Amino acid sequence: MDLIVSYTSLYISLVVLFAFCRGISAASFTIINRCEYTVWPGILSNAGSAVLDSTGFELQQGRSRSFQAPPNWSGRFWGRTGCTFDTNTGQGSCVTGDCGSNQVECNGAGATPPATLAEFTIGSGAALDFYDVSLVDGYNVPMIVDTSGGSGTCLSTGCVTDLNRQCPNELRFGDGAACKSACEAFGSPEYCCSGAYSSPATCKPSIYSEMFKAACPRSYSYAYDDATSTFTCTGADYTITFCPSGTSQKSARDASPTTSTTNSSGTESQDVVPNEDNSPSWLPNFFSGDSSKTLSPSASVIASLASFLYLFLLH
Repeated sequence: MDLIVSYTSLYISLVVLFAFCRGISAASFTIINRCEYTVWPGILSNAGSAVLDSTGFELQQGRSRSFQAPPNWSGRFWGRTGCTFDTNTGQGSCVTGDCGSNQVECNGAGATPPATLAEFTIGSGAALDFYDVSLVDGYNVPMIVDTSGGSGTCLSTGCVTDLNRQCPNELRFGDGAACKSACEAFGSPEYCCSGAYSSPATCKPSIYSEMFKAACPRSYSYAYDDATSTFTCTGADYTITFCPSGTSQKSARDASPTTSTTNSSGTESQDVVPNEDNSPSWLPNFFSGDSSKTLSPSASVIASLASFLYLFLLH
């Protein structure tokens, strides 16, 4: 009887500990640039959500940067391209995805369409995270969102097709660096889901949103494209990759570039971008201590709990 009580108490303690640790740091985001050019990611926290360590930064080819988000955080990420910033004043702008701040940091401003957006609402404890990749504001760069360490459906989503190459002339932005949405191009209510078309019953897919959907089936193609475009996961960390393998850009499989990862103190450390197959190669060597990989916060919690349970059972 005492043994049963001990096991029950242990189980409850582990569940509480996991929920507590999950609540301290809800999720980590790692942004990877596999494009053949520099991307300047922008980050916008929604109203009421904490501002992350940066709101905009330069990310060279083959580099990455990571951020920790608190519980109940929501916001979006996107890539700016063709940026020029003065080395003395720091002022400048971007050809696509510009946030209008006249600086590398976006300082609370969002992307100017057209721009591919990765949107997140992070839960707390065992609550669901919601995430999507949206083309509602148009498209400027291939992007995919992958999960790690979570439970639930946790599917990858995004748009790996180079829509700039397929963009109709009437949606083309500038010299073809981006592709506008029909709403941005024409401004009519039926394309913008506004006015008399402001409900799911009245706003239907257009020939343009259907073109986006055919090329990127898991991405939002218009305002009411929820059913096939919103994804959920619990307790995950997220990787946002610009120009993932399979697009017209150079394949990431050609090399394993080194990456720059910024920790909570703002300093940078060198790491290696995970292999494309995302296989958790540290698992077989975990208990022997031979792993050369750094665990994500969520994975570290799980590993600690597993170690504790393992040692308890030995005794």
